[in-house]
Amino acid sequence: MKVSDEKVSTKSISRYPIPELPNLPPDIRQRMEEVQKKSGFVPNVFLALAHRPDEFRAFFAYHDAVMLREGNLTKAEKEMIVVATSAANDCSYCVIAHGAILRIHAKNPLLADQVAINYPAAELADRQRAMLDFAVKLARDPQAICESDHDRLREHGFNAEDIWDIGAITALFALSNRMAHLTDMRPNEEFYLMGRLPR
Repeated sequence: MKVSDEKVSTKSISRYPIPELPNLPPDIRQRMEEVQKKSGFVPNVFLALAHRPDEFRAFFAYHDAVMLREGNLTKAEKEMIVVATSAANDCSYCVIAHGAILRIHAKNPLLADQVAINYPAAELADRQRAMLDFAVKLARDPQAICESDHDRLREHGFNAEDIWDIGAITALFALSNRMAHLTDMRPNEEFYLMGRLPR
């Protein structure tokens, strides 16, 4: 499957130029073709970051390393971290895009909005609330993280590698949030409706 120019609108995706699809490096075009085949569209973050191919590759390599890593965090919990910390950073692109992914992984059409607006009041397990407390503190006030924060996570069953995962996801999306603000990245319209109706 080839990336379809008809299905990719570059209007107002970013304040920076979007490369013409035929001119993309083959590996980046292949990645876009794969995501389009899976989801039916190319998320605008791919198009916006393709402005700098080396940074595109580095960003998605780290994304895959932390988001696809096997560990004790579920896919839904990883997306909760993205949504809560992106909300703390006022990043509409990541809240909207990853809110859609959270709705799908959690199989819950309500949870992403709850996490984005007021995660302490969301329908979460105590373990998940402790995880988000840590992640949001790291996002907002990183120098204040101390041993008691790690202790609280350990009390909820997280080990040292799990805590690293929470921190790495928070850190990666701090970068993503800031690049979205820098580029004025626009969320795809498709994200708004994904996972809204229970299957």
